[in-house]
Amino acid sequence: MVTATQLAADDPALLERVRRARTLLGKRALMAAAASAVPVPGLDWAVDAALLSRLVPLINAEFGLTPAQLDQLQDNTREQVQKAASVIGSVLIGKFITRDLVLRFAARAGLRMTAKRAAKYVPLAGQAVSALMGYAAIRYLGEQHIKDCVQVAMTTRLRLPAPAPR
Repeated sequence: MVTATQLAADDPALLERVRRARTLLGKRALMAAAASAVPVPGLDWAVDAALLSRLVPLINAEFGLTPAQLDQLQDNTREQVQKAASVIGSVLIGKFITRDLVLRFAARAGLRMTAKRAAKYVPLAGQAVSALMGYAAIRYLGEQHIKDCVQVAMTTRLRLPAPAPR
């Protein structure tokens, strides 16, 4: 399977965006792991949804793919971005992130999420497994979204916005 880094290998600016997006992703995945270890029913799902609903717009912004950034593009460029996003199957590029979109996106990792939920109730070892699966699920979803953003940016030759200060 090709990674976002491999896709962006020929473009240093795009590689930098992938690195920045992965930094954001790593922090959020650790938060998801911590929430997954707590044996409170439903807490992990609520935290995962909240994390994703905040993470996806940040990743989109790194690649110039938020609704506000797309609105500033010329009509033909905006159309190209929307077509490229639909071709690769992304429901999160250039859209306002709603609860429904996050749930549809999380359905990609549905089996992992269900196993995480079940493992949580086995003392200690189950909580560790649940934390690991929580981390892996958010990491997987984030990596997929970063890869989608890279593909759209490359397909449309989208000019990346200036990096936001950290």
